[in-house]
Order: sequence, then structure tokens, then C-alpha cells
Amino acid sequence: MQSANATINGKEPDVIHQIPEDLFYLHHPKPVRHEILESKTPLDSKALENIDISPDLHRQPVTWSDKIAFYTVRILRIPTDWFFKKKYIHRAVMLETVAAVPGMVGATIRHLRSLRKLQHDGGWIDHLLHEAENERMHLMTWMRISQPNWWERSLITLVQGGFYNMFFMLYLISPRTAHRVVGYLEEEAIVSYNSFLKEIDNGNLENSKNVPDIAIDYWNLDKNTATLRDVVLAVRADEATHRDTNHHFADRILVGHEDLREDIKRAFEDHDKTKKMAGLTNEAPEKWKWSK
Repeated sequence: MQSANATINGKEPDVIHQIPEDLFYLHHPKPVRHEILESKTPLDSKALENIDISPDLHRQPVTWSDKIAFYTVRILRIPTDWFFKKKYIHRAVMLETVAAVPGMVGATIRHLRSLRKLQHDGGWIDHLLHEAENERMHLMTWMRISQPNWWERSLITLVQGGFYNMFFMLYLISPRTAHRVVGYLEEEAIVSYNSFLKEIDNGNLENSKNVPDIAIDYWNLDKNTATLRDVVLAVRADEATHRDTNHHFADRILVGHEDLREDIKRAFEDHDKTKKMAGLTNEAPEKWKWSK
């Protein structure tokens, strides 16, 4: 076994200064909402409130798969409400620990399936990875705001490990149910963030202006006016996107039409409004010409 001081041609490698060229091209996480991504100016409270998220939107469970997903999520909310009560920032940390898992699990499984079958995945992997990254940014933001102690960090590790393995197995068994679970989890997340906002608006929680730089940079918030409430509004808007996306993914699996490419191309060609609502750019038609 080589020691930590292994040498190359008799010299210690200069790891710090000999960085491969590819690593200089840093990837900066991007928001999922086109209203945020395309804004030319920093967003204030009014702009965030004007984002249409349909906060009361609910997908009625129809199939047995839907009902299993729905009642599983409702049952999981009971101990969460009991444990956190009105500790909304700590609840958000735990919520985002779980929410950051499904996108990565789904992307991993679909990536491996694409390799096994030697065919395109239909355009899902990028979206799922983007979802996972977005939820991770939520967690990084709340971690900086809440500064969890060792006990809370231990609980986060335990919950994340358990949920990852359970969701991985669920996705292998029934991807449709897995995406429906995420859709309902996001519905509950919106309910939680609505309650969070009410507590701030009622004066029960301080609307702190101590907003971390990571949140200001990621959501393009106005650094001079950004508050805790703005962060909650931005996160809630993201959760609405994931709610709609995962319910849509579950529906596509149900009808056996998983490939997104032709449908997005058609939307681009036929509906200007759809293009705007989807936050698509003029480059999209070319990107969706990949062969299977």
C-alpha cells in the first residue's frame, strides 16, 4: 500500500497547483423556476409573491398506486407534526434532507437502465438531477440559517439513510408510485411553507434580514431587502414546480408515454405561451433531436 507521501519520479506530486483543466469550468447551480432564472433584476418580495404556484392544487388519488402514495405521505406527516410542532426552520431542514433524495435516486436508476438497454432515457435524467440539486440548495440555505446542533445533524443522517434505501427499493418496484409519493410530499411541503409564512406574517417568527449569501445568489434576491420571508417564498415556488413535475412523471408512466422529447418539440412549435410557461429557450428544439 502506498503511503500518503507517495512520490512520482522521486518527487511529491503538486496536487494543489496541478489542477486538470476540466475542473476550472465550475458548475453553478441554477434555479428551477423560469421566473427566477430569466429575471434581469434582483427579485423583491412583491416579485416572489407574484409567482403563480397554485398553492392549493391537489392531485386526487385515483388508482391504488395513487392511494398508497397519498396515504403513506399523510401518515408520515403525523410524527413530523408532533416532533417539530412550530419549529418551522428545523422542520425545513429535515424536509429538505428527505426532498433531496428522490431526484438523485430516480436519475441513478434511469441512468443505469439507459445503459443496460442502450437507449435514450427520454429526457428525464437531467430534470431529476436538477430537482435533486435544487433541493440540496434548499438544504444548504436552511442549514446556514438554523445552524443545527450535533443531535439534529445525527437525526438528519439517520433519516436520510433510511429514506434513501426505502425510496430506492420503491423506485425499483414501482417508479409510478415513487413519483406520486414525491408529488404528494411536495404538496405537504407547500402546506408547511404556507404555515411558515403565516407565522412570519402574524409576528410569531422574526422576519430576519440575515439571509445567507448562498440564498441571495441562487434565487437572485435583492441583497438590500432580502428577508427570511423571501427565502420561504422562493423555496415554496420551487416545491410547486417539483409537485407538478412528479405528478406529471407518474401520469406519463401510467399511460405508457415516457419520452418527453417529441412532446416538448411539439409544444415549442405550436404554443408560444407554453414555451414561456415552461421556461424554455430557443436552443431547446435542437437539444431534443437526440436519437434513442
